[in-house]
Amino acid sequence: MKKNSIFYLIVAFAFIVISCKNKVQKAEAIVSESTIEKPLTSIDPLIEAKVDSLLSIMTLEEKIGQMNQYNGFWDLTGPSPKEGAAAEKYEHLRKGWVGSMLNVTGVKNVMKVQKVAVEESRLGIPLIIGFDVIHGYKTMSPIPLAESASWDVEAIKKSAQIAAKEAAASGINWTFAPMVDISRDARWGRVMEGAGEDPFLGSKIAIARVEGFQGDDLSSDSTIAACAKHFAGYGFSESGRDYNTVDVGTSTLHNIIFPPFIAATNAGVRTYMNSFNELNGIPATGNKMLQRDILKKDWQFDGFIVSDWGSIMEMSAHGYAKDGKSAAELAINAGSDMDMESHLYVAHLASLVEEGKVDEQLIHDAAKRILRVKYELGLFDDPYRYCDEQREKEVVGSLSNKEAVLDIAKKSIVLLKNENNLLPLKKEGQNITLIGALASDKNSPLGSWRIGADDDTAISVLEGMQKYEGNIVTYEKGAEVSIGATLFPKEVKINTTDKSEFPAAINAAKEADVVVMVLGEVGFQSGEGRSRTELGLPGVQQELLEAVYEVNKNIVLVLTNGRPLVITWADKHIPAIVEAWQLGSQSGHAIAQVLYGDYNPSGKLPMSFPRNVGQIPIYYNYKNTGRPVLPEEDVVFWSHYSDQENTPLYPFGYGLSYTKFEYQNIQIQEVSISVKHPNIKVSVDITNSGDYEGKEVVQLYIRDLFASITRPVRELKGFEMISLKPGETKTVDFVLDKTTLGFYDNNGTWIIEPGEFEVYVGGSSRAVLMSNFKLK
Repeated sequence: MKKNSIFYLIVAFAFIVISCKNKVQKAEAIVSESTIEKPLTSIDPLIEAKVDSLLSIMTLEEKIGQMNQYNGFWDLTGPSPKEGAAAEKYEHLRKGWVGSMLNVTGVKNVMKVQKVAVEESRLGIPLIIGFDVIHGYKTMSPIPLAESASWDVEAIKKSAQIAAKEAAASGINWTFAPMVDISRDARWGRVMEGAGEDPFLGSKIAIARVEGFQGDDLSSDSTIAACAKHFAGYGFSESGRDYNTVDVGTSTLHNIIFPPFIAATNAGVRTYMNSFNELNGIPATGNKMLQRDILKKDWQFDGFIVSDWGSIMEMSAHGYAKDGKSAAELAINAGSDMDMESHLYVAHLASLVEEGKVDEQLIHDAAKRILRVKYELGLFDDPYRYCDEQREKEVVGSLSNKEAVLDIAKKSIVLLKNENNLLPLKKEGQNITLIGALASDKNSPLGSWRIGADDDTAISVLEGMQKYEGNIVTYEKGAEVSIGATLFPKEVKINTTDKSEFPAAINAAKEADVVVMVLGEVGFQSGEGRSRTELGLPGVQQELLEAVYEVNKNIVLVLTNGRPLVITWADKHIPAIVEAWQLGSQSGHAIAQVLYGDYNPSGKLPMSFPRNVGQIPIYYNYKNTGRPVLPEEDVVFWSHYSDQENTPLYPFGYGLSYTKFEYQNIQIQEVSISVKHPNIKVSVDITNSGDYEGKEVVQLYIRDLFASITRPVRELKGFEMISLKPGETKTVDFVLDKTTLGFYDNNGTWIIEPGEFEVYVGGSSRAVLMSNFKLK
């Protein structure tokens, strides 16, 4: 590496000023009862001194450069660009006018761009390399929604650790994950990227993913900086249409949308990404209330905020900014620190400062936040710490990584129905017909947002079932689902007409003892830009299912999908239904092990499954309304549909096992019933009354009967996974305290009120075992 005398002077000066009083200590919590805690990370005075020293000799243009992020803009295997837009960006890189690059992967490629930044720019400031490491890098874990169905936060944390380790070994040091948006609308394609509909579960999973990515030491060469996204409200896009307007009340904002972001902040997440949507008529990228007032001031977030792809420029399309220069002004004044692919900060911020439209201190603050994270990553100590080709070969795709993602894949599977104990399958002596194009698909199981993975590398269901040699397994495709699919295709073309392979599948099904049908979505039918208005089985798959059912009713339906689907017909007719999602690299092995009973399914739904699309948005923690139930007189004037019941097909928290669990003996011990210091202990006994050892996610819900702001009919406030042998009983204890018995008022203040509470404990949000208590 080229010796840079100026840089070494900076470091020397840094040590001189270490003894200066640190002026950026965290403020105390906003209010005494707030759930905003001090983040796990705190500003390191040594790093702060180094950052201040470096900033002191940076030009305005160099500070703005740190706020500029470019996508990989030239073929790194070839020569440096000499003309056109790529040449201009390359010159910016040499000048130190680029703070980050994204979508540059692999040690050789990262080394090439990092060398330009470090060895050719005036100050040698290293780049932070970003990438969408959403549910794995090369070795793919289940999609995040599927992982959330495990309700196993330690397994989810382990999954993020594996993703971070592989990404870091490939030169990456920043992921644009986790997405912590709560969503109640399965039409929105990006539900696959989040944790579902509940803020309590979503908060626990947000913490797990942040801790998994970032570890205990961000400077380790096996960790990467996490990014909480999308701030805020993106999951509430109207009609479930991606990028659409969001219009929610302050109670929903504070009590449903914000909690997972608060949890991520408290866990020390180092970056945030703002969202594409508007809120209160202001695009999130230009929303000062969200970014400066709430995140940076109230929550004391000291990392940096990056825009979503081109979202600064998109404020013009919103009708909020008249042109690119105006958009840059609005974004920086609102608190957006880094410009992802709009190219507007580097083009306009210097002149905006000169014109007095942007305070230079805001530029200084943004650059400081970005440099702080780079120091925390250890990039200044060794800009090439993430560029070890030998480590890349050893870590990426390792056997231990594959074994770990197989474990989380099995835990993510949800058993929805199992009449007559059709499952688990016998391991020998059965004639099984396996039907469905998705059964042999090695690409769709990787799911959406798998841009680091190699195509067709997943274990298929067919391959997984072939490992069990005691049965005769006959495979028939039945029908294609999609017609061609590429990475981020403009559209996924679905087969809606070709039934030419139906007869072969039907004939094979006639001879089978059991038919296993693998149906659902292809991998790119969910994800960003993949909103759908019809949520049934795509194409001709429903017709195929019904045709096979006519000749053999002994069907196990395995669903592989990225969102809740409408499967009302299947629920009525098919005896066994397994929700297998898109489980990543080891998908087929995980599904086969569950089907054959080598793993007893323990997953629980993180989102409600609707009976039809007309019910959406549908969620368990709804408000009661003034007319919640059918009146005594048979009249129409109550909150209901005239053509469908209100309840979902499968509720939040639901999931069966091959064994049975009985809940009894709920006990409440009122250790303290004071609203100032509440401490309520709830215990319940769970017995495995079935024939298999199994795991159960024990769930606790409360209802605050009367409050100054109406509360939902139920709210998840605790869960614990236990393992029970047949006949075994365990007592599970929960504690309700000031962190779980309150709520946010419309000003964002956490309050706890006296009143009456109901407590429900069970295996889903429909739990019936109930008790109550009062706070005074």
